[in-house]
Amino acid sequence: MAEDKKKDGSALLAKKKKVKPRKSRDADCCSVNFLKCVLHIFNVVFLFAGIGVLVVGAWTVATRHRYVALLPTPTYPAIAYMLVFAGALGVPMSGLGCCGLKTENRTSLLCYTYFLLITFILEAGAGGLAYYYEVAVEDELRAELNHTFLYNYALDNTISNAVDRMQTEFKCCGAVRYQDWRRSAWHEHDPRLLVPDSCCITVSNRCGVRDHPSNIYHNGCIRQFTNHIRDHLIILAAVGVGMSVIPIFGFLFSFILYVKIKHVLD
Repeated sequence: MAEDKKKDGSALLAKKKKVKPRKSRDADCCSVNFLKCVLHIFNVVFLFAGIGVLVVGAWTVATRHRYVALLPTPTYPAIAYMLVFAGALGVPMSGLGCCGLKTENRTSLLCYTYFLLITFILEAGAGGLAYYYEVAVEDELRAELNHTFLYNYALDNTISNAVDRMQTEFKCCGAVRYQDWRRSAWHEHDPRLLVPDSCCITVSNRCGVRDHPSNIYHNGCIRQFTNHIRDHLIILAAVGVGMSVIPIFGFLFSFILYVKIKHVLD
């Protein structure tokens, strides 16, 4: 009898040894709790990075879009709006990430992971597009800006205001040279005016009747305008590409956490 009990006890002990212990949440260096801690820190960084991208995009829209009407393609404003959208996602996504981490809800974590991927695509796409357009914008402006000056000035109020603002700000006259205004549709309407009043060193009504160097600027606008756009595109490219590194790290950590939680719960 005693021997039978001893055998049963040995068999039970052997079975217990064969059962593999369930992995705890802190079983390895990439544990659930460790990943949650990393992602909480990441959320703070991502929130401030998103605000930074939003500020740069909004600043571009608010202060640099006064010359958009003179650009041949909508690429420049598209880059700015992509950054605005990517930055605006930062606040709700950080909230979604915090909720997902607190409740360990796999659906929230999965949505958070996908939104991080979307943010990466937007920022990297905006940065890459800005870098590409920075190279192409000079050729576009050389081909189209003079035509816009000559055939749209005074016929389109948006373009007219942009041209006047450009000539006043950059202290220039005409796209390539001031003499080009004599071939414009605007000049044909009133041949006594040689250049628009915005070309004058001291702007006054009908001051453009004289094109003497003492009265108007003689250098064209195209070089200064091109440099102005290219310099800002370099900033947008650096912000877009630089900030796109942040969400890709969050994407990797959140995806690993999603898999870990799934294994723990299953």
